[in-house]
Amino acid sequence: MRLWVKDPIAVLAEGAERGVVVDGARIVELVGSGQTPADIDEVFDAGRHVVIPGLVNTHHHMFQTLTRAHPKAINKELFPWLEALFPIWARHVNADNLRLATRLALTELMMSGCTTTTDHQYLFPPGTESAMDIQAEEAGAVGMRMVLNRGSLNLTPDDGGTAIAGATQDHDTILADCERVIGRYHDAGDGSMLQVALAPCAPFNVTKKLMVEAGQLALKHNCRLHTHLGETVDEVNYCRDQFQCRPVDYLEEVGWLNDSVWLAHGIHFNDDEVARLGRHRVGVCHCPTSNMVLASGQCRTRELEAAGSPVGLGVDGSASNDNSNLMEGVRHALMINRLTYDATVTHLDALRWATEGSAACIGRSDIGRIAVGRQADLALFTLDELRFSGAGDPIAALVLCGAHRADRVMIAGNWKVVDGMPLGIDVTRLRAEHGAAARAFLMSN
Repeated sequence: MRLWVKDPIAVLAEGAERGVVVDGARIVELVGSGQTPADIDEVFDAGRHVVIPGLVNTHHHMFQTLTRAHPKAINKELFPWLEALFPIWARHVNADNLRLATRLALTELMMSGCTTTTDHQYLFPPGTESAMDIQAEEAGAVGMRMVLNRGSLNLTPDDGGTAIAGATQDHDTILADCERVIGRYHDAGDGSMLQVALAPCAPFNVTKKLMVEAGQLALKHNCRLHTHLGETVDEVNYCRDQFQCRPVDYLEEVGWLNDSVWLAHGIHFNDDEVARLGRHRVGVCHCPTSNMVLASGQCRTRELEAAGSPVGLGVDGSASNDNSNLMEGVRHALMINRLTYDATVTHLDALRWATEGSAACIGRSDIGRIAVGRQADLALFTLDELRFSGAGDPIAALVLCGAHRADRVMIAGNWKVVDGMPLGIDVTRLRAEHGAAARAFLMSN
């Protein structure tokens, strides 16, 4: 069926003044000024809408929706924040509330205009061995593209790490499940709805052996690798103390300095490290909201892109954001980068990071742009709210005036959000069930 998204206010794509034609899951035509496409089966009148590519979220921790604004963790930097929350997560995260957390995060992301997401699920307390299966099921039910980041923790304070024993798994268990999850869920094909990446958590909570062998396993199965790196000064100091090197040196030592890797945060890299990452085309996910909440620092987006690294955007965990709204993250990215650099950082830069840049980080050339042959993943926003009144440039208005909720979202040619609400999801019930589950985390001692 050929659908014409007709006559929008603006489209973030060249030569699409009169809209976009979708056939099945793909974009098949950009309709220029004065043109009328042939053989159209259905028309959607987008006369109230600004159309942009579906946003792509390249870093998240969905279980953390259960501990937003937790009183034991607010107003702390990363390591004290982790010390406050790790015992609570290890004690209370289970299969049932992980399912609710995943469903809520996916829904929240989609309502913000996100069509593809990753989730760095590294926490595996007893009873959550099926975490990746739960997340795959929830992504399928919601209808969102997803990269399952099979994360891991295996380095406790007794061994010089930061992960508490109740949240960890042993080396062999981790690698066996990584292989299982890849075999069951990883679809590397064009238009894929579900892929797998291997994602040991961070230098300070996984062993070097695990990093090396996860990298070898990913190479064997042609999947990508993800981890936290360069997020805080404390992490840099940890690497110096434990490994006698800086974080990027460590990345090279474990065999991860290559273009199948994307990193979360990437704040505290020096000039040499930026050049090395760019030379090897290692991607970096910029997480502006979390970086500001935890006072972690400012990502060197311009230098990384200039060096050759793809730069994407992520919301990061919903206990350090504290939400899952990627369109809001676009605005935060613009603002913090103007402080980092100057006013020549534009709304188009921030939108590029959240679309094409993020797609490049996860190795996808079939999403991230409105172009013929790409997947039909679209986010449509109206400019009806008071915040947009008086706006001149409609695409700039989305970022500068603070758009945060899409009116319509299309994924693989199917409408998934209509009139601002996700199809097939009872949001009121989800809020009540998730809120009830989260109360156990709030009352934890």
